[in-house]
Amino acid sequence: MLEKKDIALEKAVLIGVITKTQDEDKSQEYLDELEFLTYTAGGEVLKRFTQKMEMPNPKTFIGTGKMEAVRQYIEDNNVGTAIFDDELSSAQERNISKILNCKVLDRTNLILDIFAQRAQTSYARTQVELAQCEYLLPRLKGMWTHLERQKGGIGMRGPGETEIETDRRIVRDRISLLKDKIKVIDKQMSVQRGNRGQMVRVALVGYTNVGKSTLMNTISKSDVFAENKLFATLDTTVRKVVIQNLPFLLTDTVGFIRKLPTQLVDSFKSTLDEVREADLLLHVVDISHPNFEDHIASVNKILGEIGGSDKPTIMVFNKIDAYKAEPFDETDLIAERGEEHYSLAEWKRTWMNRVGENNALFISALNKNNIEDFKKRIYDEVRDIHVTRFPYNHFLYPDYDYDALDEEE
Repeated sequence: MLEKKDIALEKAVLIGVITKTQDEDKSQEYLDELEFLTYTAGGEVLKRFTQKMEMPNPKTFIGTGKMEAVRQYIEDNNVGTAIFDDELSSAQERNISKILNCKVLDRTNLILDIFAQRAQTSYARTQVELAQCEYLLPRLKGMWTHLERQKGGIGMRGPGETEIETDRRIVRDRISLLKDKIKVIDKQMSVQRGNRGQMVRVALVGYTNVGKSTLMNTISKSDVFAENKLFATLDTTVRKVVIQNLPFLLTDTVGFIRKLPTQLVDSFKSTLDEVREADLLLHVVDISHPNFEDHIASVNKILGEIGGSDKPTIMVFNKIDAYKAEPFDETDLIAERGEEHYSLAEWKRTWMNRVGENNALFISALNKNNIEDFKKRIYDEVRDIHVTRFPYNHFLYPDYDYDALDEEE
Protein backbone atom coordinates (compact mmCIF):
# COMPACT_ATOMS: atom_id res chain seq x y z
CA MET A 1 0.00 0.00 0.00
CA LEU A 2 1.04 3.59 -0.58
CA GLU A 3 2.18 5.55 2.43
CA LYS A 4 0.59 8.90 3.21
CA LYS A 5 3.98 10.60 3.40
CA ASP A 6 4.66 9.70 -0.24
CA ILE A 7 1.36 10.84 -1.75
CA ALA A 8 -1.34 13.03 -0.21
CA LEU A 9 -4.43 10.82 -0.43
CA GLU A 10 -7.83 12.44 -0.77
CA LYS A 11 -10.11 11.72 2.21
CA ALA A 12 -13.32 9.91 1.28
CA VAL A 13 -16.30 8.10 2.75
CA LEU A 14 -18.20 5.27 1.06
CA ILE A 15 -21.99 4.89 1.03
CA GLY A 16 -23.91 1.75 0.06
CA VAL A 17 -27.31 0.17 0.63
CA ILE A 18 -28.53 -3.26 1.71
CA THR A 19 -31.62 -4.36 -0.24
CA LYS A 20 -33.54 -7.53 -1.06
CA THR A 21 -31.36 -8.12 -4.12
CA GLN A 22 -28.13 -7.08 -2.37
CA ASP A 23 -27.76 -8.58 1.11
CA GLU A 24 -25.30 -7.42 3.76
CA ASP A 25 -22.48 -9.77 2.65
CA LYS A 26 -22.86 -8.74 -0.98
CA SER A 27 -22.97 -5.07 -0.01
CA GLN A 28 -19.71 -5.44 1.94
CA GLU A 29 -18.08 -7.18 -1.04
CA TYR A 30 -19.03 -4.28 -3.30
CA LEU A 31 -17.77 -1.74 -0.76
CA ASP A 32 -14.47 -3.66 -0.47
CA GLU A 33 -14.10 -3.33 -4.23
CA LEU A 34 -15.18 0.32 -4.11
CA GLU A 35 -12.49 0.98 -1.50
CA PHE A 36 -9.85 -0.58 -3.77
CA LEU A 37 -11.16 1.58 -6.63
CA THR A 38 -10.87 4.65 -4.38
CA TYR A 39 -7.30 3.75 -3.45
CA THR A 40 -6.45 3.20 -7.12
CA ALA A 41 -7.85 6.66 -7.93
CA GLY A 42 -5.73 8.25 -5.18
CA GLY A 43 -8.15 8.32 -2.25
CA GLU A 44 -8.16 7.14 1.36
CA VAL A 45 -11.38 5.72 2.80
CA LEU A 46 -12.00 6.89 6.37
CA LYS A 47 -15.41 5.33 6.96
CA ARG A 48 -18.18 3.30 5.33
CA PHE A 49 -21.90 3.94 5.71
CA THR A 50 -24.59 1.39 4.85
CA GLN A 51 -28.36 1.41 5.28
CA LYS A 52 -31.00 -1.29 4.94
CA MET A 53 -33.69 -0.16 2.52
CA GLU A 54 -36.38 -1.65 0.30
CA MET A 55 -34.87 0.41 -2.52
CA PRO A 56 -32.61 3.48 -2.75
CA ASN A 57 -34.26 6.81 -2.00
CA PRO A 58 -35.07 8.46 -5.37
CA LYS A 59 -34.12 11.89 -4.00
CA THR A 60 -31.04 11.27 -1.85
CA PHE A 61 -30.20 7.56 -2.37
CA ILE A 62 -30.19 6.98 1.43
CA GLY A 63 -32.62 8.13 4.16
CA THR A 64 -32.55 11.57 5.75
CA GLY A 65 -31.30 10.29 9.13
CA LYS A 66 -28.39 8.39 7.61
CA MET A 67 -27.62 11.34 5.33
CA GLU A 68 -27.37 13.60 8.37
CA ALA A 69 -24.95 11.15 10.01
CA VAL A 70 -22.82 11.20 6.85
CA ARG A 71 -22.94 14.99 6.71
CA GLN A 72 -21.86 15.31 10.35
CA TYR A 73 -18.95 12.89 9.89
CA ILE A 74 -17.77 14.69 6.75
CA GLU A 75 -17.89 18.03 8.57
CA ASP A 76 -16.11 16.75 11.69
CA ASN A 77 -13.32 14.99 9.80
CA ASN A 78 -12.82 17.47 6.95
CA VAL A 79 -13.68 14.84 4.30
CA GLY A 80 -13.66 16.13 0.73
CA THR A 81 -15.38 13.30 -1.18
CA ALA A 82 -18.43 11.09 -0.74
CA ILE A 83 -18.54 8.03 -3.02
CA PHE A 84 -21.73 6.04 -3.61
CA ASP A 85 -21.60 2.40 -4.66
CA ASP A 86 -24.35 2.68 -7.29
CA GLU A 87 -24.90 5.10 -10.14
CA LEU A 88 -26.67 8.28 -9.05
CA SER A 89 -29.21 10.15 -11.14
CA SER A 90 -28.53 13.82 -11.87
CA ALA A 91 -31.25 14.81 -9.38
CA GLN A 92 -29.80 12.61 -6.63
CA GLU A 93 -26.30 13.94 -7.24
CA ARG A 94 -27.56 17.55 -7.10
CA ASN A 95 -29.59 17.01 -3.92
CA ILE A 96 -26.80 15.14 -2.13
CA SER A 97 -24.22 17.80 -3.03
CA LYS A 98 -26.39 20.49 -1.44
CA ILE A 99 -26.70 18.49 1.80
CA LEU A 100 -23.12 17.24 2.16
CA ASN A 101 -21.40 20.31 0.71
CA CYS A 102 -18.57 18.20 -0.69
CA LYS A 103 -17.63 16.42 -3.91
CA VAL A 104 -20.11 13.62 -4.67
CA LEU A 105 -19.14 10.71 -6.92
CA ASP A 106 -20.77 7.42 -7.83
CA ARG A 107 -19.17 4.13 -8.83
CA THR A 108 -19.37 4.93 -12.55
CA ASN A 109 -17.77 8.35 -12.11
CA LEU A 110 -14.96 6.83 -10.05
CA ILE A 111 -14.21 4.15 -12.65
CA LEU A 112 -14.22 6.77 -15.42
CA ASP A 113 -11.75 8.85 -13.40
CA ILE A 114 -9.41 5.86 -13.03
CA PHE A 115 -9.65 5.19 -16.75
CA ALA A 116 -8.78 8.83 -17.44
CA GLN A 117 -5.68 8.49 -15.25
CA ARG A 118 -4.61 5.23 -16.86
CA ALA A 119 -5.20 6.10 -20.53
CA GLN A 120 -1.80 6.38 -22.23
CA THR A 121 -2.41 6.21 -25.96
CA SER A 122 -4.47 8.57 -28.09
CA TYR A 123 -7.00 5.80 -28.73
CA ALA A 124 -7.51 5.03 -25.03
CA ARG A 125 -7.85 8.73 -24.22
CA THR A 126 -10.46 9.11 -26.97
CA GLN A 127 -12.42 6.13 -25.67
CA VAL A 128 -12.37 7.47 -22.11
CA GLU A 129 -13.36 10.98 -23.17
CA LEU A 130 -16.31 9.59 -25.10
CA ALA A 131 -17.48 7.63 -22.06
CA GLN A 132 -17.07 10.70 -19.85
CA CYS A 133 -19.05 12.91 -22.24
CA GLU A 134 -21.89 10.38 -22.44
CA TYR A 135 -21.93 10.19 -18.64
CA LEU A 136 -21.83 14.00 -18.31
CA LEU A 137 -24.56 14.87 -20.82
CA PRO A 138 -27.64 14.11 -18.67
CA ARG A 139 -25.93 15.66 -15.61
CA LEU A 140 -25.09 19.07 -17.02
CA LYS A 141 -27.88 20.79 -15.12
CA GLY A 142 -26.35 19.76 -11.83
CA MET A 143 -23.00 21.15 -12.90
CA TRP A 144 -24.34 24.68 -13.43
CA THR A 145 -24.51 25.86 -9.81
CA HIS A 146 -24.18 29.52 -10.84
CA LEU A 147 -27.64 29.35 -12.46
CA GLU A 148 -29.35 28.70 -9.13
CA ARG A 149 -29.69 32.46 -8.58
CA GLN A 150 -31.88 32.89 -11.66
CA LYS A 151 -35.27 32.42 -10.02
CA GLY A 152 -37.18 35.31 -11.59
CA GLY A 153 -38.13 38.75 -10.28
CA ILE A 154 -36.45 42.13 -10.71
CA GLY A 155 -32.83 41.79 -11.65
CA MET A 156 -33.02 37.99 -11.65
CA ARG A 157 -34.19 37.29 -15.18
CA GLY A 158 -31.70 35.73 -17.58
CA PRO A 159 -31.10 33.10 -20.23
CA GLY A 160 -31.09 30.26 -17.69
CA GLU A 161 -31.82 27.03 -19.53
CA THR A 162 -30.55 28.50 -22.78
CA GLU A 163 -27.02 28.43 -21.41
CA ILE A 164 -27.46 24.82 -20.35
CA GLU A 165 -28.78 23.92 -23.80
CA THR A 166 -25.77 25.58 -25.37
CA ASP A 167 -23.46 23.39 -23.33
CA ARG A 168 -25.53 20.31 -24.09
CA ARG A 169 -25.13 21.04 -27.77
CA ILE A 170 -21.37 21.45 -27.31
CA VAL A 171 -21.17 18.09 -25.52
CA ARG A 172 -23.35 16.38 -28.16
CA ASP A 173 -21.11 17.77 -30.91
CA ARG A 174 -18.06 16.54 -29.03
CA ILE A 175 -19.62 13.08 -28.66
CA SER A 176 -20.33 12.97 -32.39
CA LEU A 177 -16.74 14.04 -33.16
CA LEU A 178 -15.27 11.43 -30.80
CA LYS A 179 -17.46 8.68 -32.27
CA ASP A 180 -16.27 9.58 -35.77
CA LYS A 181 -12.67 9.54 -34.58
CA ILE A 182 -13.14 6.13 -32.95
CA LYS A 183 -14.73 4.78 -36.15
CA VAL A 184 -11.59 5.77 -38.07
CA ILE A 185 -9.31 4.17 -35.48
CA ASP A 186 -11.54 1.06 -35.32
CA LYS A 187 -11.19 0.70 -39.08
CA GLN A 188 -7.40 1.04 -38.82
CA MET A 189 -7.28 -1.57 -36.04
CA SER A 190 -9.50 -3.89 -38.06
CA VAL A 191 -7.02 -3.63 -40.94
CA GLN A 192 -4.18 -4.34 -38.50
CA ARG A 193 -5.96 -7.45 -37.26
CA GLY A 194 -6.48 -8.53 -40.87
CA ASN A 195 -2.78 -7.99 -41.62
CA ARG A 196 -1.83 -10.46 -38.92
CA GLY A 197 -2.66 -13.21 -41.37
CA GLN A 198 -3.90 -16.60 -40.29
CA MET A 199 -1.89 -16.80 -37.08
CA VAL A 200 -3.79 -18.29 -34.17
CA ARG A 201 -5.01 -15.60 -31.75
CA VAL A 202 -5.15 -16.19 -28.02
CA ALA A 203 -6.73 -13.55 -25.74
CA LEU A 204 -6.29 -13.11 -22.00
CA VAL A 205 -9.59 -12.18 -20.37
CA GLY A 206 -10.66 -11.88 -16.77
CA TYR A 207 -11.56 -9.63 -13.90
CA THR A 208 -9.42 -6.58 -13.29
CA ASN A 209 -6.23 -7.11 -11.24
CA VAL A 210 -6.10 -10.90 -11.63
CA GLY A 211 -2.60 -10.91 -13.12
CA LYS A 212 -3.24 -10.95 -16.89
CA SER A 213 -0.43 -8.50 -17.67
CA THR A 214 2.00 -10.33 -15.37
CA LEU A 215 1.14 -13.60 -17.13
CA MET A 216 1.66 -11.97 -20.52
CA ASN A 217 5.07 -10.67 -19.45
CA THR A 218 6.03 -14.14 -18.23
CA ILE A 219 4.96 -15.91 -21.42
CA SER A 220 5.99 -13.36 -24.04
CA LYS A 221 9.05 -11.94 -22.22
CA SER A 222 7.66 -8.45 -22.84
CA ASP A 223 7.33 -5.47 -20.51
CA VAL A 224 3.61 -4.77 -20.39
CA PHE A 225 2.81 -2.46 -17.46
CA ALA A 226 1.58 -4.46 -14.46
CA GLU A 227 0.66 -3.16 -11.01
CA ASN A 228 -1.39 -4.26 -8.00
CA LYS A 229 -4.15 -1.79 -8.79
CA LEU A 230 -7.43 -2.00 -10.66
CA PHE A 231 -7.35 -1.30 -14.40
CA ALA A 232 -3.57 -1.17 -14.71
CA THR A 233 -4.09 -2.12 -18.39
CA LEU A 234 -6.38 -0.11 -20.67
CA ASP A 235 -4.70 -0.38 -24.03
CA THR A 236 -4.89 -3.69 -25.84
CA THR A 237 -1.41 -5.19 -26.18
CA VAL A 238 -0.62 -7.87 -28.77
CA ARG A 239 2.63 -9.84 -28.71
CA LYS A 240 3.92 -12.64 -30.91
CA VAL A 241 4.72 -15.65 -28.75
CA VAL A 242 6.62 -18.79 -29.79
CA ILE A 243 6.33 -21.98 -27.75
CA GLN A 244 8.65 -24.67 -29.07
CA ASN A 245 8.33 -24.19 -32.86
CA LEU A 246 4.82 -22.76 -32.85
CA PRO A 247 4.11 -19.00 -33.16
CA PHE A 248 0.82 -17.39 -32.15
CA LEU A 249 -0.51 -13.98 -31.12
CA LEU A 250 -1.25 -13.29 -27.45
CA THR A 251 -3.52 -10.35 -26.56
CA ASP A 252 -3.80 -8.65 -23.17
CA THR A 253 -7.21 -6.97 -22.79
CA VAL A 254 -8.77 -4.51 -20.36
CA GLY A 255 -10.07 -6.15 -17.19
CA PHE A 256 -13.75 -6.52 -16.42
CA ILE A 257 -15.49 -5.47 -13.22
CA ARG A 258 -18.90 -5.84 -11.60
CA LYS A 259 -21.29 -2.99 -12.41
CA LEU A 260 -19.12 -2.06 -15.40
CA PRO A 261 -20.46 1.26 -16.76
CA THR A 262 -22.41 0.88 -20.00
CA GLN A 263 -20.55 3.85 -21.45
CA LEU A 264 -17.25 2.00 -21.13
CA VAL A 265 -18.56 -1.17 -22.77
CA ASP A 266 -19.70 0.92 -25.73
CA SER A 267 -16.59 3.09 -26.06
CA PHE A 268 -14.17 0.16 -25.65
CA LYS A 269 -15.88 -1.81 -28.41
CA SER A 270 -12.69 -2.20 -30.45
CA THR A 271 -10.81 -3.53 -27.42
CA LEU A 272 -13.54 -6.12 -26.98
CA ASP A 273 -13.32 -6.97 -30.70
CA GLU A 274 -9.99 -8.60 -29.86
CA VAL A 275 -11.95 -11.00 -27.64
CA ARG A 276 -14.60 -11.65 -30.28
CA GLU A 277 -12.01 -12.44 -32.95
CA ALA A 278 -9.79 -14.65 -30.77
CA ASP A 279 -9.48 -18.36 -31.50
CA LEU A 280 -8.89 -19.24 -27.84
CA LEU A 281 -9.66 -17.42 -24.58
CA LEU A 282 -7.59 -17.78 -21.43
CA HIS A 283 -9.94 -16.84 -18.58
CA VAL A 284 -7.54 -15.77 -15.83
CA VAL A 285 -8.87 -15.93 -12.26
CA ASP A 286 -7.29 -14.62 -9.05
CA ILE A 287 -7.83 -17.70 -6.90
CA SER A 288 -6.52 -15.87 -3.82
CA HIS A 289 -9.44 -13.40 -3.92
CA PRO A 290 -12.23 -14.39 -1.50
CA ASN A 291 -14.91 -13.61 -4.10
CA PHE A 292 -13.30 -15.16 -7.16
CA GLU A 293 -16.45 -17.17 -7.91
CA ASP A 294 -18.42 -13.94 -8.35
CA HIS A 295 -15.62 -12.64 -10.55
CA ILE A 296 -15.94 -15.70 -12.80
CA ALA A 297 -19.69 -15.15 -13.09
CA SER A 298 -19.23 -11.43 -13.87
CA VAL A 299 -16.70 -12.13 -16.62
CA ASN A 300 -18.89 -14.86 -18.14
CA LYS A 301 -21.84 -12.45 -18.11
CA ILE A 302 -19.89 -9.75 -19.96
CA LEU A 303 -18.48 -12.32 -22.41
CA GLY A 304 -22.07 -13.32 -23.18
CA GLU A 305 -23.03 -9.67 -23.76
CA ILE A 306 -20.20 -9.07 -26.23
CA GLY A 307 -20.61 -12.37 -28.09
CA GLY A 308 -17.57 -14.18 -26.72
CA SER A 309 -19.17 -16.90 -24.62
CA ASP A 310 -19.01 -19.51 -27.40
CA LYS A 311 -15.22 -19.29 -27.72
CA PRO A 312 -13.02 -22.23 -26.63
CA THR A 313 -11.92 -21.24 -23.13
CA ILE A 314 -9.35 -22.49 -20.65
CA MET A 315 -9.73 -21.50 -17.00
CA VAL A 316 -6.39 -20.30 -15.61
CA PHE A 317 -6.41 -20.04 -11.82
CA ASN A 318 -3.60 -17.62 -10.99
CA LYS A 319 -1.91 -16.59 -7.71
CA ILE A 320 -1.92 -20.07 -6.16
CA ASP A 321 1.08 -18.92 -4.11
CA ALA A 322 -1.13 -16.35 -2.36
CA TYR A 323 -4.11 -18.66 -1.77
CA LYS A 324 -5.40 -18.77 1.81
CA ALA A 325 -7.41 -21.95 2.35
CA GLU A 326 -10.46 -22.26 4.56
CA PRO A 327 -11.71 -25.60 5.95
CA PHE A 328 -13.27 -27.81 3.26
CA ASP A 329 -15.03 -31.16 3.35
CA GLU A 330 -13.13 -34.34 2.49
CA THR A 331 -14.03 -34.05 -1.21
CA ASP A 332 -12.06 -30.84 -1.51
CA LEU A 333 -8.89 -29.25 -0.16
CA ILE A 334 -8.41 -29.96 3.51
CA ALA A 335 -7.65 -27.56 6.31
CA GLU A 336 -5.40 -24.54 6.05
CA ARG A 337 -1.69 -25.30 5.95
CA GLY A 338 -0.15 -21.95 6.73
CA GLU A 339 2.77 -21.26 4.44
CA GLU A 340 2.82 -24.65 2.72
CA HIS A 341 1.31 -24.63 -0.78
CA TYR A 342 -0.83 -27.27 -2.41
CA SER A 343 0.62 -29.57 -5.02
CA LEU A 344 -0.62 -29.53 -8.60
CA ALA A 345 -2.25 -32.93 -8.07
CA GLU A 346 -4.18 -31.56 -5.10
CA TRP A 347 -5.37 -28.54 -7.04
CA LYS A 348 -6.69 -30.87 -9.75
CA ARG A 349 -8.81 -32.69 -7.16
CA THR A 350 -10.70 -29.52 -6.21
CA TRP A 351 -14.06 -28.33 -7.52
CA MET A 352 -12.22 -25.45 -9.26
CA ASN A 353 -10.86 -27.97 -11.76
CA ARG A 354 -14.40 -29.10 -12.54
CA VAL A 355 -15.36 -25.50 -13.32
CA GLY A 356 -12.94 -25.77 -16.23
CA GLU A 357 -14.41 -29.14 -17.24
CA ASN A 358 -11.44 -30.93 -15.64
CA ASN A 359 -8.93 -29.06 -17.78
CA ALA A 360 -8.27 -25.98 -15.63
CA LEU A 361 -4.74 -24.75 -15.07
CA PHE A 362 -3.32 -23.68 -11.70
CA ILE A 363 -0.35 -21.31 -11.82
CA SER A 364 1.45 -18.39 -10.23
CA ALA A 365 2.47 -15.98 -12.99
CA LEU A 366 4.55 -13.94 -10.55
CA ASN A 367 6.57 -16.84 -9.12
CA LYS A 368 6.30 -18.93 -12.32
CA ASN A 369 4.77 -21.92 -10.56
CA ASN A 370 3.54 -24.57 -13.04
CA ILE A 371 4.32 -22.27 -15.97
CA GLU A 372 5.82 -25.14 -17.99
CA ASP A 373 2.55 -27.09 -17.67
CA PHE A 374 0.72 -23.96 -18.72
CA LYS A 375 2.92 -23.54 -21.80
CA LYS A 376 2.49 -27.16 -22.82
CA ARG A 377 -1.28 -26.95 -22.56
CA ILE A 378 -1.40 -23.73 -24.61
CA TYR A 379 0.95 -25.30 -27.16
CA ASP A 380 -1.35 -28.32 -27.54
CA GLU A 381 -4.46 -26.15 -27.94
CA VAL A 382 -2.85 -23.73 -30.41
CA ARG A 383 -1.36 -26.63 -32.39
CA ASP A 384 -4.79 -28.24 -32.79
CA ILE A 385 -6.24 -24.95 -34.06
CA HIS A 386 -3.25 -24.41 -36.36
CA VAL A 387 -3.40 -27.91 -37.81
CA THR A 388 -7.13 -27.52 -38.51
CA ARG A 389 -6.39 -24.25 -40.30
CA PHE A 390 -3.32 -25.53 -42.16
CA PRO A 391 -3.79 -29.31 -42.46
CA TYR A 392 -1.10 -31.74 -43.53
CA ASN A 393 1.89 -29.63 -42.54
CA HIS A 394 3.98 -32.70 -41.75
CA PHE A 395 7.16 -30.67 -41.51
CA LEU A 396 5.90 -28.67 -38.52
CA TYR A 397 3.90 -31.47 -36.91
CA PRO A 398 5.43 -34.85 -37.82
CA ASP A 399 3.87 -36.53 -34.77
CA TYR A 400 0.33 -35.24 -35.26
CA ASP A 401 -2.51 -37.76 -35.70
CA TYR A 402 -3.70 -36.76 -39.18
CA ASP A 403 -5.95 -39.81 -39.47
CA ALA A 404 -8.03 -38.43 -36.60
CA LEU A 405 -8.31 -35.11 -38.44
CA ASP A 406 -9.60 -36.93 -41.55
CA GLU A 407 -12.18 -38.76 -39.45
CA GLU A 408 -13.42 -35.43 -37.99
CA GLU A 409 -13.79 -34.00 -41.48
